[in-house]
Amino acid sequence: MATWKNSLCTESLIALLMVGLCTPVCVEVPSGTKAVQGKNMTLGCISCMKREEVEAITTVKWFYQPVGGEESLIYEFSGGQGMESKSSMQGRISWNGSRDLQDVSITIINVTVNDSGRFTCNVTRILRFETHNHVVQSNISIDLKVTVEDSEDFTSVLSEIMMYILLAFLTVWLLVEIGYCYRKISKAEVTQESITDYLAIPSENKENCSVPVEE
Repeated sequence: MATWKNSLCTESLIALLMVGLCTPVCVEVPSGTKAVQGKNMTLGCISCMKREEVEAITTVKWFYQPVGGEESLIYEFSGGQGMESKSSMQGRISWNGSRDLQDVSITIINVTVNDSGRFTCNVTRILRFETHNHVVQSNISIDLKVTVEDSEDFTSVLSEIMMYILLAFLTVWLLVEIGYCYRKISKAEVTQESITDYLAIPSENKENCSVPVEE
């Protein structure tokens, strides 16, 4: 009976571990905030579902507010379809979300300097329970800055330089160590040959021979 219980507990534990490994993990990663004129820019918006076992109706709205201007709706995704609103970005917005609608990102194609401003991602979920519906909302704001040319970050440039210096130092150190080891091995071989030659001399002639001693 005890063996049967232990076997059942082991199987249950394995099943729980398999379920845990198979469950998709949602990580809310912040979006990039810098773009270069003429290139595409993905505005990341990840809104993880807290109750994946509950059926949910998800509506996503993207708003844009230029510097010193008013906020307006530029894109809406609902019922499995996306629709652009009239704006300066109309025709340049591409849906980049996932099937489970936890990643609801969009991509701005061929960004311009005039696209700088605040983007707001609004996610509304209607969770359907047996007795009632529960509404959950989340907002993520992204302050985008578009530049004419791509300027490298000073920190990244410095890190790259330090990496090359470190690689050069390690290469020189490795060569020195190889040379040192080679000299030690060569001296050891010479000493070994001298001892072997000495032992090969008849005993009556050893008094007139001297073996070089390495200090």
